[in-house]
Amino acid sequence: MNFAIIGCGFKARSHAAAINRIPEAKLAAVCDLDESAMEQYKEYGAKAYTNYNALLAEDGVDAICICTPASYHAVLVEQAAAAKKHIVLDQPMALSLDETERIVEVCRENDVKLTIVHPHRFRPVVMELRKIIEAGMLGKISHASARINLNRNRDFCAESLWRGAKLHECGGLMGQAIDYSDLLLWFLGQPKQVFSMAATGISNLEGEGVAAGLIQFESGALGTIEMSTAVYYRNFEESITIFGEKGTVKIGGPNALSFEHFDVRNLSETETERILEKVKSDPWGVPGHEQTISDLIQSVKENREPLVTGEDGKRALELVLAFYKSARNNSPIGMRRGVLV
Repeated sequence: MNFAIIGCGFKARSHAAAINRIPEAKLAAVCDLDESAMEQYKEYGAKAYTNYNALLAEDGVDAICICTPASYHAVLVEQAAAAKKHIVLDQPMALSLDETERIVEVCRENDVKLTIVHPHRFRPVVMELRKIIEAGMLGKISHASARINLNRNRDFCAESLWRGAKLHECGGLMGQAIDYSDLLLWFLGQPKQVFSMAATGISNLEGEGVAAGLIQFESGALGTIEMSTAVYYRNFEESITIFGEKGTVKIGGPNALSFEHFDVRNLSETETERILEKVKSDPWGVPGHEQTISDLIQSVKENREPLVTGEDGKRALELVLAFYKSARNNSPIGMRRGVLV
């Protein structure tokens, strides 16, 4: 499949490298208003466009990777879907629920595949934990916690005008914590109620630099999420811990790539060691962007839904928006089957 990338900033680099590693994919074109931003993609043999409509008219492009700020996603997806291009959409998939519904619907109407980039799902340590939860090895889950304490200083934000800006991605909950919101939902299911608090803290940016949220899931389990983008002086941790009646498992470290605690009652010592060694031997595994794009190709071939769907992206966004609403109102926010009420 021939891919094109629109938006040639920081996020586009991961997409281009992933496409280049996939035998069944080729980076055929890139598009950006800034011609200089496309220079680095000449090594892939990609044709450069400053006009998105001209790119979409290109018969040699089968799929579009959209890597622009989220505030532009809905209109770009609508145009790509109308041109019958399959879509890889970076997260957050939009900034409002109306836009996410529009994105999902327009792809369905035009019979094109849509997948959302949530690369943390494909990390070996996360996939092993998912298998354990799905197999019921932890029993009834009592609670879970996610902690994302990072350094996103002014130098980081200066690389792109949209970083930390309310117009585009608000702050750390939307920009950095959304992948962990997705994982909490993936592990624990539908939320029932949310309460949160947020502040700019010491970040000196428009969006929140520190936030804490509490989630009550329909299963009865509780979840917490703690986020900061102003940790001194470098990234401190990314972690997620699941507490069940038959086990406790924590994924942690600076990049959440390893098991920091692994205690599952019904797993033998041999099986435990096998899992730990498997993750330790290849902590990054096949990069999430590569697996996402490969899966899109297979979903087209097999005419099935991608592993990470537009509905998945919508649920993660909806949880983040519930956090924002709760923080603004200083009150709990109810959700019914994951939908704000």
